[in-house]
Amino acid sequence: MNINLHIERLVLDGLPVSRRDASRIQTAVESELVRLLTAGEITGLLQSGGALPSLRANTVISLGANTNTDTIGQQIARSVYGSISND
Repeated sequence: MNINLHIERLVLDGLPVSRRDASRIQTAVESELVRLLTAGEITGLLQSGGALPSLRANTVISLGANTNTDTIGQQIARSVYGSISND
């Protein structure tokens, strides 16, 4: 399966992160989401190619004082994947 993923804009409302950290979080989201999509199932809309103009992921993400950008990105990706997967 060939997956091309592009996140044009990732809104991180309420997260106290710098612009540099936001870029790292977006990279982590893209990497984890591609990993999840490659390993799992996706909805019919995306199986044949498609785009989602926006997506709201409602899962709560836990952040501690020492949570790094990779962990934040992975949690966001898992939340997004839960919104679009067949699981």
